[in-house]
Amino acid sequence: MDLLVVNHAEVAALLPMAECMEVMAETLAALAAGDAQLPLRTVLLLPDGRSAFASMPAAIARPAALGLKAVTVFPGNAGTPRDTHQGAVLLFDAGHGGLLAVLDASAVTAIRTAAVSGVATRLLARPDADELALVGAGVQAMTHLEAVHLARPLRRVRVWSRSAARAREFARRAAERFGVEVTPAASVAAAVDGAAIVCTVTASREPVLHGAWLAPGAHVNAVGASVRGARELDAAAVRDARVYVDSRESARHEAGDLLVPQHDGVIGDDHVVGELGELLLGRVAGRRTPEERTLFKSLGLAVEDVAAARHVYARAAAGGGGTRVAFAHGAPAADPPG
Repeated sequence: MDLLVVNHAEVAALLPMAECMEVMAETLAALAAGDAQLPLRTVLLLPDGRSAFASMPAAIARPAALGLKAVTVFPGNAGTPRDTHQGAVLLFDAGHGGLLAVLDASAVTAIRTAAVSGVATRLLARPDADELALVGAGVQAMTHLEAVHLARPLRRVRVWSRSAARAREFARRAAERFGVEVTPAASVAAAVDGAAIVCTVTASREPVLHGAWLAPGAHVNAVGASVRGARELDAAAVRDARVYVDSRESARHEAGDLLVPQHDGVIGDDHVVGELGELLLGRVAGRRTPEERTLFKSLGLAVEDVAAARHVYARAAAGGGGTRVAFAHGAPAADPPG
């Protein structure tokens, strides 16, 4: 049986952001409807106390997909030629169990994470939101700019990084790519001042964004912290917002941005309004007023990786892409899974 190997550049070509946003919306709705199996990720913390190795399996019933992401997270790679997230997404035949494809996990993660934030922005940001603040200037900052720009056409973007040089370089490249005004900011407070949409995409384990800095009616996508001991937002930013998550169960175990203020008694167990999938299905309400702040706490889910891999595999089967290698005994699948 042939195995499809899809490298970083090919994943990016086969998984356009606009298409990925639609796939993510469909997948999150399926998860909320009970049409997916998603155990908590298994995370092995490495001796440096910051880096980790994670295993993330998932199965989706409709359209059928089965797979696993194996990924390393090395925050120390930020600002170097190596990605902070590296690994592979393995896609299996949901009908017969054979391994169908291996995809570069860095590209899948960069695109699908931002696509989910784009869906959240489309659902929760004010209709007139046209100014974005990016807290962080790495890979996720660029893909988040792309996704948010699709959700809400932007007039202006401000970006902050601990490295002023990185912020300046990001602003230059982003302005050229998207044709919008992109300005480096001297501080996080200056970046988010008056911004209607804020994305935190850092590797910080301590709060970098304070609620006191946020404008009324702002929508925040909190993305960078994905373990219970790390957070990018202070308690006030969480307390004063209407909060949504990608998975309630994952948030209860892994979302430091929510668990720390809950432990400190700042918010209660019921502070999360619902999952994005529940919002898509109309089971929970979204933004209620223009002045209300909304917050999407992203953790990243294996169902998102598997659904993205299925989409890439189907596009490659239909139009070419990737490299096919002989791998296992048996007949190839006649059609893409599902």
